[in-house]
Amino acid sequence: GSVNKRGAFVAGGMVGVPIVLGYLPIAFSVGVAATRAGLSVAEAVTLSLLIYSGAAQFVAIALIAAGAPFLVAFLTLVAMSLRHVLYGPSLMRAAGQKARFGAFWGFGLTDEVFGAALAALAKGQVFSDRFMLALAGSAYAAWVGGTYLGARAGAAALQDWPMVDATLGFMLTALFLALLLSILKAAQLPVILTAVAVMAVVGAMVSPVAGLLAGMIAGALVGTVWGQDAQ
Repeated sequence: GSVNKRGAFVAGGMVGVPIVLGYLPIAFSVGVAATRAGLSVAEAVTLSLLIYSGAAQFVAIALIAAGAPFLVAFLTLVAMSLRHVLYGPSLMRAAGQKARFGAFWGFGLTDEVFGAALAALAKGQVFSDRFMLALAGSAYAAWVGGTYLGARAGAAALQDWPMVDATLGFMLTALFLALLLSILKAAQLPVILTAVAVMAVVGAMVSPVAGLLAGMIAGALVGTVWGQDAQ
């Protein structure tokens, strides 16, 4: 009944706490970077509202500052964010028939939210749309709120803390890796190692975006073959 529904919402919020704590300082740095590039507070917040991707937003800000053509910026951001298209179907499949309203929380499936949801399911959490709404919604609110605070603080907010400024960019990667390791199984190692190797080689030889796409494709192909062999 209503108690179970409330419990699912609370559980989603609790699972989202580490993501919220990780997102706030990173989003703050996004807001600071946006104001450095000449964006207003409203423009910085709109960027977080619409793009909602740490790596993509930092790239978008750099492209805006460099005066890159719109088409170049658009294609770059789309290429960087293609992996998110896979998150919804993967999570819906893992949740089974309990997932019915993915359209309401699908926009909030960042790397970290996706990883946290899978980790929760692996630990016995009963899936529900309210659980996902709380998890994804709390992370989204933290990201947009952190961006607002950073933009309000202004371009000079972190200039006296260069080490902190440089470190914040790696926090998203560290958070996602921590979530990934919590659900990692030995059988998945070949897929992950293949994806990482291909991404590193192609990224070094071509570009980071090309490496990301190549790693995704290689990991998907190896995962499909490996999964069929394991059955």
